Amino acid sequence: MTMVYAALLGIIQGLTEFLPVSSSAHLILARAFFGWNSDQFGVAFDVACHVGTLVAVVIYFWPQVAAMLKAVPRLIDLPRGSRDPSAWLIVLLAVATIPAVVVGLLFGHALEEGLRTPEVAVITLAVVALAFFVVERTGAKRRDQGSLGVTDAFLIGCAQAAALVPGVSRSGSTIATAMALGMRRDEAARFVFLVGIPAILGAAAKEGAHFVRHGLPPGEGPLFAIGMVSSAVVGYFAVAFFIRYLSGHSLAVFAWYRLALAASVVVWWVAR
Repeated sequence: MTMVYAALLGIIQGLTEFLPVSSSAHLILARAFFGWNSDQFGVAFDVACHVGTLVAVVIYFWPQVAAMLKAVPRLIDLPRGSRDPSAWLIVLLAVATIPAVVVGLLFGHALEEGLRTPEVAVITLAVVALAFFVVERTGAKRRDQGSLGVTDAFLIGCAQAAALVPGVSRSGSTIATAMALGMRRDEAARFVFLVGIPAILGAAAKEGAHFVRHGLPPGEGPLFAIGMVSSAVVGYFAVAFFIRYLSGHSLAVFAWYRLALAASVVVWWVAR
């Protein structure tokens, strides 16, 4: 059954990494509800599933990713006034990554040890849902990705750092922040999915270094592989759907879903 659990958790990760409903909250709540082994399917397994979704987003945005890779030599022209779009996007992604790196280095262990609980997930699911309603009502929703500046990127990066708290949602917090800055929903999603690439790479490198030194426990390699593949396949279709959806729909349905999930968990606690 552990193979089935790994596939299900990978599917959950693939669906919820890009939808603004918090993949970490769903993984935590799934373990709590089904009683799955949190040691066997802990943070390292979550990172393996994140790598799967990283593959999905790189494949989906490959033309833009390839353009950025080709633009790396042109970064030296930016101080002289050049605004090469792909080179400038690299700068914005780097700036947006800084807050998550700082918070992760300073508080990452404490966040992993102290906040990966269903109680925290319920609170953050509800709070961010309310933020969705606010930005839908107040955001201008006119700006595109090309209008972003360094300050905008840094603020979106701060939202990504806040998503280290389970239940906040990387896509949810960053899209809400981008919309508060006046961006269109679909343009916000495209930028924040690209912002997630360095963050996921960093988390994977951190956990990967541990396994390089110590290796995987016997028998767990196939579980990690199943989680990565299932999250990659499902994640690709999730990101494609979400960007199309946001071009003509609001975040309200996801806000109501988050509130309903939080309420369901509270009812489940009371019933127990």
